[in-house]
Amino acid sequence: MSEISTEVGKRIRTFRKMRHMTLEELAAAVCKSKSTVSKYEKGEIAVDIETLYELAAALHVRAEQLLLFRPEPDEGAAGGSCPAFFQGITRFYSYIYDGRTGRLLRCAFDIMAGTDGGRQNVLLYMNFSDYDSYQDCENTYLGHMEHFDAVTNLDLINQNMPMERASIQILASSLDSATKWGLWNGLSSRPMMPIAMKMLFSRTPLKEDEALLKQLKVSKEDIRFLKLYNMLAVT
Repeated sequence: MSEISTEVGKRIRTFRKMRHMTLEELAAAVCKSKSTVSKYEKGEIAVDIETLYELAAALHVRAEQLLLFRPEPDEGAAGGSCPAFFQGITRFYSYIYDGRTGRLLRCAFDIMAGTDGGRQNVLLYMNFSDYDSYQDCENTYLGHMEHFDAVTNLDLINQNMPMERASIQILASSLDSATKWGLWNGLSSRPMMPIAMKMLFSRTPLKEDEALLKQLKVSKEDIRFLKLYNMLAVT
């Protein structure tokens, strides 16, 4: 049982549960036996590439969402080297405080293998309850990430509502630190309006306590900058 087969199987099961499909239904959709699909999910047998695409189609996801990507050194940076924050990882996390509900929103970003003109493809899973099945989330975004000396830019499209496009800027990603600040610029659907939100990024999940919430809420210093420059900023 390989790490790759185990992770692929775990993702197949997560998305199947999200779609409220039984093993029998998924097996019928890809013309496989129930026992074969069960073995895929347990990581007992590897999924061939053709079946992977068939499973993705049946689950209404992209094939990349079922794959495990390993970090590749210096991959995808515009200047030829990967910023320190992103070195050696294929997943990172961020946190947002939603003042409408008074809740913390968790986000997980999967960096996908390969690049597109110096940009890395990326998937964002927003607002999930369990880190072990973060793909089971409220919204999924697909887009790309591009690194520069002072900032990393992400441009994303909501896969459930394509009219919603988000832009994220992560500050000073080239500097080596465990967390980074950034801004989310996008569209709120509750109510419908353009918004900007503070985001705290981390290489690993953070402790979710009052200290984290305090960091994410708009502070007096944030308001001072807002009044001074007439813009929401993070430093």
